[in-house]
Amino acid sequence: MNEEVWTEDAVDAAGGLDLLLTDAALGVWHRLRPDSSLVRLAGGLARRPRFTVRQTAQLAAQLGRIAAGRSTVAADPRDRRFADPAWTGNPFLRRSVQAYLAAATTAEELVAGAELGWRDDTRLKFLLTNLIAAAAPSNNPLLSPVGWKAVIETGGENTVRGLRNLASDLATSPRVPSMVPAGAFEVGKDLAVTPGGVVHATEVFELIQYQPVTETVHRYPLLIVPPMINKYYIVDLAPGRSMVEFLVGMGHQVFVMSWRNPDARHRDRDLDTYGGALVQALAAVRAISGEAKASVCALCSGGIMTSMVAAHLGVTGQLDQLASLCLGVTVLDQSQSGTAGAFIDEKTAAAAMAVSSARGYLDGRTLAEVFAWLRPDDLIWNYWVNNYLAGRTPPPFDILYWNADVTRLPAALHHDFIRLGLANALVTPGAATMLGSPVDLGKVDVDAYLIAGITDHLCPWESCYRTTQLLGGPAKFVLSTSGHIAAMVNPPTNAKAAFRTVSPGASPADPREFLATATTVPGSWWTDYSDWLAERGGGQRKSPRTLGRKAYPVRSAAPGTYVHDR
Repeated sequence: MNEEVWTEDAVDAAGGLDLLLTDAALGVWHRLRPDSSLVRLAGGLARRPRFTVRQTAQLAAQLGRIAAGRSTVAADPRDRRFADPAWTGNPFLRRSVQAYLAAATTAEELVAGAELGWRDDTRLKFLLTNLIAAAAPSNNPLLSPVGWKAVIETGGENTVRGLRNLASDLATSPRVPSMVPAGAFEVGKDLAVTPGGVVHATEVFELIQYQPVTETVHRYPLLIVPPMINKYYIVDLAPGRSMVEFLVGMGHQVFVMSWRNPDARHRDRDLDTYGGALVQALAAVRAISGEAKASVCALCSGGIMTSMVAAHLGVTGQLDQLASLCLGVTVLDQSQSGTAGAFIDEKTAAAAMAVSSARGYLDGRTLAEVFAWLRPDDLIWNYWVNNYLAGRTPPPFDILYWNADVTRLPAALHHDFIRLGLANALVTPGAATMLGSPVDLGKVDVDAYLIAGITDHLCPWESCYRTTQLLGGPAKFVLSTSGHIAAMVNPPTNAKAAFRTVSPGASPADPREFLATATTVPGSWWTDYSDWLAERGGGQRKSPRTLGRKAYPVRSAAPGTYVHDR
């Protein structure tokens, strides 16, 4: 198994955790239990008896050919699970793979052929994906060539190491295979090392200002707002892979909010609490820079909250404080918003909110477990084989380390996000409020830059694209390569990087039309965004020699203290 390939796939599958809000409270197993979707599947197949009988007969015939050694069924050459030559060279292993692939294909065709609605179809595909992934012969310790070769090479020591790894992973949440060694990185030493200082702090957040490295800077500063349930340093990973480092190098004045990791004492912190924190941070950024405007770039749930704050600023006559708005992998219209949305209903939401109310918070570790089961091949079973069957330590990777460095979400904020999703409130003017103001995204008429990932299964790019029709100002939509987080960590040194976009102001209403007319641009969207931001940067000025101001003295060096909270 090529370690680099499957680690890259895991990184591409990794994602922010903050939209899986019902699952995190109730646990992933409520998704896997039988429910009314299975009843409707049975009904759908019963209405198409000829189709059902034909698929069953075809599977039986295929299994007969497999047993006789006459089947041509073969795994995709890109399927790394069966890359070992033993899967094709050994007759028994070859037949086990063929039978598995034939049964999996038939099951998928039966679900697709039942012609179910979006919600039932998505729920059943999640269940089927996990069952198919778990049943792969490559996961079976009695069949896996990887496991047997490790036994021979280590004299059986791999089994002892694998059992030790399994016991360690099951001992603490999240109870899934470790994707990165616990001590692989150190925040402030290997990650989040761009020079800067904490220039403002409240009970909710620390504000970090980064040291300029250019002789001149763009006048209007940039404030980055991370998701509420992840550490901020996804935008400041290792040198060369840090968005903050890149933008500072391009002459931008960069500030980042670092959220405090809440506990049960902070159960009452809600969307207004975090929206008020953003208003405070924006005021501090403007005061420190001495400028009337600032740009804001917000990610995932941070983007949802930021959009609502922008609407509040519009209602209160303060929208002129924003030079521009950037939303990364952010879904504002949550109709058919991916796998997570398919599992939210009134009953499930009420149960999830009751659980977080009892605890006072939503535990990010349970979110990590739920997220892993969304992409089981990449985030569960690869590591099952590596960690337990082969008895190896997973390779280090900065995104996966960040993905495992989770935080908590206050109960009140958890409830607010669920209610927003259930009502899809942001698409209807006045259906939601922020800081006492009705939210009308159509009144947010500042220039906007929107980024999505084409393989993002948590925030589907089509759902992100619908924001172009909600905001009142001109929006540039950029469709990046990769998934939820890999799309955001997109340094110019990435030779595979590319993005699709259309001319400014030419965004059609239908995302399919966008895809048909968009131009593919080689390279990273970071460079494109930097240029776009510079055009709205208010011109150039001499770089400030010191961080902060008299009213905002430097309290500590970046990355601050909140990022270390556990």
